[in-house]
Amino acid sequence: MGTALAPLIDRVRREWAAAGGLAVLAVSAALGASGEFLLLAAFCLLVGAGTAVLNPALTAAAADRFDNDAAGGRAATLITATQSLTALLAAPLVALPALLWGWRGDLWAIAALCATLALYFLLRGRRKTGTEAAEKTERPGYLESFRLLGALPGVVPLILVAMLRTAAFMSYLAYLAAFYDERFGLAPEPFAIVWTLSGTAFFLGNLLAERLLSSDKVTIPAERLMTFGLIVALAALVGVFFTHTLWLALPLTALVGAGHATVAACVTTLLVRRCGSLRGTALSVNAAGMSFGVFLGAGLGGVGLAYGGFAGTAVALGGLTLVALVLARLAARSPAPAVD
Repeated sequence: MGTALAPLIDRVRREWAAAGGLAVLAVSAALGASGEFLLLAAFCLLVGAGTAVLNPALTAAAADRFDNDAAGGRAATLITATQSLTALLAAPLVALPALLWGWRGDLWAIAALCATLALYFLLRGRRKTGTEAAEKTERPGYLESFRLLGALPGVVPLILVAMLRTAAFMSYLAYLAAFYDERFGLAPEPFAIVWTLSGTAFFLGNLLAERLLSSDKVTIPAERLMTFGLIVALAALVGVFFTHTLWLALPLTALVGAGHATVAACVTTLLVRRCGSLRGTALSVNAAGMSFGVFLGAGLGGVGLAYGGFAGTAVALGGLTLVALVLARLAARSPAPAVD
């Protein structure tokens, strides 16, 4: 859905796209609250479809608020940093209210909140100027949007970097609990601390990277910082799976999260800077690519685990990160285009 709807993010008002995504999430939460198997399956499908539109629409809308590329990139990465923060706060935001009204109550509350926000964005989207309306008529066609996006220097390698980075990181997270249990005998309760450590490192890495990239006195180009983040992520990920000391595994786990967060912030910033009026399409395709990377990485990590244990998983995920590093260098060598 993210790929199919990508050009539409730039052809309609950002607020309307966000309202549509929120409306879909409201319907999905209401269906999921029933607890019926088929409706829960529909809930999962609709959540994916809704977020495929909502996330890039909000990210592009944040970047559109500023004429300066640095400020626009910072605004976009603030959205992604907030997303990582909400994942970190899942326990207090989801589990604690569920103690009061159950998991179905959670879903009904989400449905009501999404419906309210959808109405807000719908009404906000009606306030458009004549200039905005004129710009809307000048948008390229559906297929033309993909062609123009692919022609921008360095954009395709950046999207592939995001996909492969996500594949490596999400697969690493998928097997992390099993690894800590087998290698260090960590039960679910203490492992929650490890999960919190990883999430905190990712959030802080994303936040600090976007502040560094948006500084008026940028000392490290985004391309170079992206390369550095991938090198750190590669070394730390392989190190985690080969270490036999818990107190070494913990800082390496934090470094994996911080490294991947840095790369994520750099990719978002570079797409905002390089894609101009096509940034909505680019961010939507990028989000879809990362979604594809989630199950691609989990599958490859599982193959590595089956044939070589956790060392095999390290090789498989390290290989994905290494390919991402090569593509990052290709993107860095591509000239930044002059876009509108």
